[in-house]
Amino acid sequence: MNSNATMTLWLSFALMTAAVIFIVLWPLRRGQKERGAGSEVAVYRDQLTEIKRDRLTGLIGEAEAKAAQIEVSRRLLAAADVEAARSLAHPATDSLRRRWIVALVALLVLPAGTVALYLLVGSPNQPAQPLAARLNMPMQKRSITELVAQVEDHLDHNPDDGRGWQILAPIYMRLGRFDDAVKAWRNTLRLTGESADGEADLGEALVGAANGVVTVEAASAFDHALGLDAHNVKARFFTGLSAEQDGKREQAAAIWRDLLNGAPADAPWLGLVQQSLARLEPNATPESASAAADTAPTPSADQVAAAADLSSQDRTEMVRAMVERLAQRLAQDASDVDGWLRLIRSYVVLGERDKALNAAAQARQALTGSEDKVRRIDALVKGLGLEG
Repeated sequence: MNSNATMTLWLSFALMTAAVIFIVLWPLRRGQKERGAGSEVAVYRDQLTEIKRDRLTGLIGEAEAKAAQIEVSRRLLAAADVEAARSLAHPATDSLRRRWIVALVALLVLPAGTVALYLLVGSPNQPAQPLAARLNMPMQKRSITELVAQVEDHLDHNPDDGRGWQILAPIYMRLGRFDDAVKAWRNTLRLTGESADGEADLGEALVGAANGVVTVEAASAFDHALGLDAHNVKARFFTGLSAEQDGKREQAAAIWRDLLNGAPADAPWLGLVQQSLARLEPNATPESASAAADTAPTPSADQVAAAADLSSQDRTEMVRAMVERLAQRLAQDASDVDGWLRLIRSYVVLGERDKALNAAAQARQALTGSEDKVRRIDALVKGLGLEG
């Protein structure tokens, strides 16, 4: 701990001690002034309430509050005894003298005891722990909400801490707070400098905010990442996804095939790329075809086998047929928001903008009453640039 921190620590101790002294002496002063105006018992009860309030507001610590409560409680009992004894004509000065003796003892013992306790169990020489180290505590010791709140509070006071934004951004991604993740990654790039990974992460957050659509802004981030590192896996994958969503299936397949060539056998992203490629080239990874069957406009396993020898035009027609079947299903069950999202994306991929807008309008009408679902539809439409 440096000298400034040490000075601050002991200054805090001094202020807390002064606060306790004030708490202890105040009722004595009030007792002298208000002896004829009301009961001392009521005064001390009020004082106990003040101590509780000061503890809740952080004016004094737990130990100081307990010590003060004990002392005031003792004086409260003494005052009650005095009032009971007044009928026997005991001199009031005796009670006041006893309370002053008790107060002086408390004022001497309390600060000395506090300092001794801190020196015994505290760590005045422990170095300050940086933010990153504190956040590396095992997650079982803190909830994700506490962790996020801690970093957000830190960044509210230190908005130019690039490392803090870099820590917070992936947490936002895991929580699905994509708009916040976009802000965090932008601040990270601004404060720590551009990098391929940072640009790719920003692009991924933008895709998440657009409900899975690679928007123009996201594509620009991926292009920037590839300009810094042509081998960046995340940027290459999303560039392929962008090509697929633009209807450039052959270009997307070429990008993903290139990713798979020479990829480590234990690469964590291998399965995702294989499944994506299976949508475009069913014969490329048969084991992935069934896993991707639920991703519209992906055909079923039987349809994948039947489409193996089809031309690109015939495959497009097959996709159109599947999109129409999805539209028919939604006409029967209009509560499936994920189905509506897939249908809108599919129309955009097929270049049928008017149908995409019509599907969005139908979805809003069908999902009326469910604000969250309608917001997802609106976010997708905005991300695709269909309105405006």
